[in-house]
Amino acid sequence: MRISDLLAIDELGLSLLAGDPEREFGTVHITDLPEPGRYLSGGELVLTGLMWRDTAADSARFVTALVEGGVSALGAGAARLGHVPADLVSACRQAGLPLVEVPVEVSFRTLAELVAPRLSGDVRDALGRHRRLVAALAEGADLRGLFELTAAELGVTGAVLSASGEVVVGTAADPAGLARAYLTAPRLPALAGGATLFAVGRGHRAAGWVLACDGDLLGRADLGYELAACVALERGRLEEGRRVERRLAGQLVAAALADSDAAELNARLRTCGIDADEPYAVVSATAPRPGAPGGPEPGSTNPPGPTPGVLGGRILEELLAREVVAAAVPAEPQGRGGAVAVVALRGRSVGELAARLRAGAAVLAALPGTRLSVGLSGALTGGAALKGGVEEAGHARRLAEARDGGVVTSDEIYTHALLLATVPGDVRRSFADRLLSPLLAYDRRHQSGLVRTLDVFLDCSGSWHACAERLHVHVNTVRYRIRRIEELTGRNLSAMSDRVDFFLALRDTTPPG
Repeated sequence: MRISDLLAIDELGLSLLAGDPEREFGTVHITDLPEPGRYLSGGELVLTGLMWRDTAADSARFVTALVEGGVSALGAGAARLGHVPADLVSACRQAGLPLVEVPVEVSFRTLAELVAPRLSGDVRDALGRHRRLVAALAEGADLRGLFELTAAELGVTGAVLSASGEVVVGTAADPAGLARAYLTAPRLPALAGGATLFAVGRGHRAAGWVLACDGDLLGRADLGYELAACVALERGRLEEGRRVERRLAGQLVAAALADSDAAELNARLRTCGIDADEPYAVVSATAPRPGAPGGPEPGSTNPPGPTPGVLGGRILEELLAREVVAAAVPAEPQGRGGAVAVVALRGRSVGELAARLRAGAAVLAALPGTRLSVGLSGALTGGAALKGGVEEAGHARRLAEARDGGVVTSDEIYTHALLLATVPGDVRRSFADRLLSPLLAYDRRHQSGLVRTLDVFLDCSGSWHACAERLHVHVNTVRYRIRRIEELTGRNLSAMSDRVDFFLALRDTTPPG
């Protein structure tokens, strides 16, 4: 029931003093306790006779308690003071809480008795909608049909989005922007981009869905909750089918790692929807939680969270619009098993697949504490190539992990970067520190640019003139700086081994300084 419906009951003679008259409430609660929060469940119209108010400061405290309890509106009786005090009106305006004045001649009991039948009618309407939705499910309605039916029943428009900004159903003007707002909202529902955001189901936000309802539904949140619950029900039904597909994908990967014969692997590939001569790529993903193992996940409503491989697989499926399934593989020797998906390219290149994954990962980066690492193999055909693809994707993913997350293709692992990725981070930092610290300290004291000169000199393959041209200085300046670098470090830049050491130290992600 809306506040405006309450105001329309002439015999009550209520007046709206603050807030939105379209705000909805589901129950009536009468209290004069100064701290009523423990007795509130959310969505109430609270009626009070102001017995708790001794000073003006009491109003702000009372209103804060109501807002924290999720109350929809406040009705204040004028019997005690003869009026509703201005400090209570001000507190409600600042908090965005609708405030209704109840005249002296109207008892709270009378008000509650008049409202109860109307609230019962709302409940009957909700039960009728529920029966129609269950019938639609029983008749095999898909997610689009269910969403359109529910939205029409509730008079709501909008879209369901994945956390990476993919539109699952409906329409949205800025899906990526809405997804970022969902990932960063301290609590839901929340307003963003002209829409009200509701979580669909429970679980980690990075692998979740969000319902974006057009307009401001905070005052009618029950509509959004009802639609989100219907979408979550259908998503759960779809998830049951995906469990079977994940099991088949897991059996395929396990058979490849066990060196099964090509004929068996080709048959298993076909079971997973990929012909033996059809190009595909292997994708490996992890998404470790900060401080794992143990403890709830950031952005999650369900402790404890899934393993890095399982969470990474769920996120990967959403990044690719649920066109694939990702199976968790056994933990590697380092205990960092990832999820693996075999992705049919279907006319795409591996580079285009990587670009799609990077675009989605950029949106997910808005969620604090989630570090997605993805590795891709090259293009493959046939079951015999699968084991090598799994290993290649795993190497690429570990390189992404060493870079603190991101998407890495197989092209990037056949360089010094893969060797560096296998070296512990503290060892790399210590190596760079011992080699570069004298130069960084000298640069700080003299603003001389030795580290910059060294980097450009190596990039120019040790050419004095090319380096001088890049730095826009005289060649003798380059010679002087290189000589100073050699004096400070005790190294010889005409020796290939010393050049390699400097090159690797400079390629460390965060050189000291």
